[in-house]
Amino acid sequence: MTVVKEKNKTALESFTVTLAAKSSNEGFARAIAAAFAARLDPTVEELADIKTAVSEAVTNCVVHAYKNSRGKGDIRIKGSVYADGTVVFEIKDRGCGMEDVEKCLQPLYTGDPEGERSGMGFTVMESFCDKLKVRSSPGKGTTVVLTKKIGGGI
Repeated sequence: MTVVKEKNKTALESFTVTLAAKSSNEGFARAIAAAFAARLDPTVEELADIKTAVSEAVTNCVVHAYKNSRGKGDIRIKGSVYADGTVVFEIKDRGCGMEDVEKCLQPLYTGDPEGERSGMGFTVMESFCDKLKVRSSPGKGTTVVLTKKIGGGI
């Protein structure tokens, strides 16, 4: 068991994995998140929520952070579970970052107006999680933290 201390809470278990920023890894990220969260005995709906939110975060890294780099960047995913039944996923890239996080969090805003993006990525993440936190620095990358409380905990 790995014990990690985060802001007055100690994680019972955690993992970190680094994936190439390729769309082919989106499904793998979903599977990792689902398998990790399964230890909290989530409902099918809770599991689907986690998979969708993590998938959206990874997709944002692939599409926006590394803009057409063809997988030359990486995405770090860290997951932690807590005794109160909370699962936290941190998805981090070292891509282009965002100038204005608040603007990017607005529904229908897209940093790719020429593409086929809907501008709903962060809105989707937020709707499937209990808490969404986004930190970003231009030229240094972005970190998305997704928090979800699962049923009754451990």
